[in-house]
Amino acid sequence: MVYCSNCGEKIGDDANFCPKCGAKTPKGRAGNAAYPADQILREGFYGVGAEIEKAFAMADKEIHAAFQKARENLQQKPAYQQTVACPKCSSKNPYGSIFCTNCGRRIAPSE
Repeated sequence: MVYCSNCGEKIGDDANFCPKCGAKTPKGRAGNAAYPADQILREGFYGVGAEIEKAFAMADKEIHAAFQKARENLQQKPAYQQTVACPKCSSKNPYGSIFCTNCGRRIAPSE
């Protein structure tokens, strides 16, 4: 018992064509079984369809990853919204503060 290389259907050992999709079997390729032109086109379309499905699956993964990255970036606060902790009293001060708004200690290193 063999399986169709196109659709996976079980095929008898003596079959020249797949009973489900009409693809030529290995025996049919080896012998002189007639190979209709529409079968050549059908196999070509199946092949193109499979490649398109792969491309869409890859694009889906890349788009999903891009959206996930965008979500993560949106959840992060911009630098101007972050706070700076005072080393002395640990109170939170606005980003860019040089002195603590609670105790007056210098937060930013002197230049």
